Amino acid sequence: MRILVTNDDGIDAPGIQELARQIEDAGHEVVVVAPDHNASGTGASLGGLSPGNPVLVSKRRIDGLRGEGYALSGPPALCVMAGNLKAFGPPPDAVVSGINAGLNTGRSALHSGTVGGALAGQNFGYRSMAVSLDKDRETDRWHWETAAEIAVTLLPHVLEGPSRLALGLNVPGVPREQVRGIRWTRLATFGSVRAALANAEEDRLHFELQRTGYVPEEGTDLAAVRAGYAAITSLQGAVEVWGSEGQVGDPFDPRQGLPGASAGDELRPAQAVFDGR
Repeated sequence: MRILVTNDDGIDAPGIQELARQIEDAGHEVVVVAPDHNASGTGASLGGLSPGNPVLVSKRRIDGLRGEGYALSGPPALCVMAGNLKAFGPPPDAVVSGINAGLNTGRSALHSGTVGGALAGQNFGYRSMAVSLDKDRETDRWHWETAAEIAVTLLPHVLEGPSRLALGLNVPGVPREQVRGIRWTRLATFGSVRAALANAEEDRLHFELQRTGYVPEEGTDLAAVRAGYAAITSLQGAVEVWGSEGQVGDPFDPRQGLPGASAGDELRPAQAVFDGR
């Protein structure tokens, strides 16, 4: 299989390079297409595309990788779109995004460029996986090899999974032999950190990320990682919400109310999910 590997920490980040090497060592053809800068927090944004504003691209060699590497002046979702449009040869068979330096758990996954790369892959018709790693709190190091090994273990199942699968994988920051297993999880109410306004000046705002005192609910991705398990969650990027009243083509009637996921109304995949791949 031809696998497009991207991330949001940038092409020079150690996580993406370890992931690409291990996927290639597993027998796949790898093409790395990633931002030439730190694009964290960009979600599934494509950036400011316009005819007069070309996206810069440069070839990059990654140590120990036979496959080609390309650095783009855009976020990971744009990297995936460019690969889908055959900018770097044949389109991929699947997309793997990561390894992100830090967890992407709970509702905060919405803002992650790493998760956004996987959701872009899903949107363009590919099976995709986003890989994120916690930091080892005891040694203050990143166990990139742990997350890469687990991702490679899951990859054959992702490739054989349903069309447009997008899997989120969060891995505890420990050596591989200390990971207790892999568990299916739901999204936590909150992520592992939250944004806080550190200082507000007249012409600038200073933000910082803070760890919270939030105790995640049993069965959530964050709870599983804190218990020593790798957490997997199947994600869907574009959904519709439908209530018991109103069907496609019906005129708007405010007396019927408005549907919302928070009201327990039905979630449906966007129709495009059933088209193409």
